[in-house]
Amino acid sequence: MKGWGAQQVRDAEAPHLAAGEPLMERASAALARECDRMLEGEGVSPAHARVVVLVGGGNNGGDALFAAATLAQQGARVELVRASSRVHEEGLAAALAAGATVVSGGAAKLAASADLIVDGILGTGTSADPRLRGDARELVAAIAAAKPSGLVVAVDIPSGIHPDSGEVPDPAAVLRADVTVTFGGAKAGLLLPPARDFAGEVRVYDIGLAADLEKLTPLVEVDA
Repeated sequence: MKGWGAQQVRDAEAPHLAAGEPLMERASAALARECDRMLEGEGVSPAHARVVVLVGGGNNGGDALFAAATLAQQGARVELVRASSRVHEEGLAAALAAGATVVSGGAAKLAASADLIVDGILGTGTSADPRLRGDARELVAAIAAAKPSGLVVAVDIPSGIHPDSGEVPDPAAVLRADVTVTFGGAKAGLLLPPARDFAGEVRVYDIGLAADLEKLTPLVEVDA
């Protein structure tokens, strides 16, 4: 499996975004399908599932919110936990219109008992030091310490890992994913220790970037 750097993926995305291609729509649709697959694999009907979505302020949060809208339309009870004061407003509006609700108090306890937690806090736009901070760190650390009883899916990367190097500077505040749904191509950090132990099964969904990435030299190649 080839692993690409965050900047390589952004460079591959740029011409598609400039052309107005719906990359977020493709990514959120893939995420929603994967959530359905995971729930059904556990014998839980997506129409009756309880899903908690941790929402960050970037495009990762937007992907998670539009996927939340799809899940809510299917009948799932979807609860949104804002991990940032700034969120993707169009995605939030879509999720709320579909029946999702925003929760605040007791969010960690709610998440720990959900059928599925969607980690959409940080993605490849994270800084050189990817650790969570402030309220987001407190939230994730509390959920991790509670040992969630349901499944965890990470959007693009588990929040708190470095997308290129695989560093995990604050492991107590990283949710171990059962599945990481990553878009365009696998991020290099997902394939490297110690982050690969937090990523679970890495499932790559092409959103139209595969041909562009194949023109570049990946940061890492490992046996699948």
